[in-house]
Amino acid sequence: MAMTLRLTEEQERALALLAEAQGVSKHEAVVRAITESAARRVRDERVGTLSREGRERYASLLDRLAQ
Repeated sequence: MAMTLRLTEEQERALALLAEAQGVSKHEAVVRAITESAARRVRDERVGTLSREGRERYASLLDRLAQ
């Protein structure tokens, strides 16, 4: 799907630096950034869920250890 991305001059410079540092086109740098951001969000949500489940599961043990 084609899409237009409107960037400020500062964002354009940042994208150019990112693409250059990665040795890829600006298009590829944008695609990678989106993919990495999405993966990070999914991972963070999963870690949060596992943490919450662990705290619930071991609540009594955690309370005893805190004393």
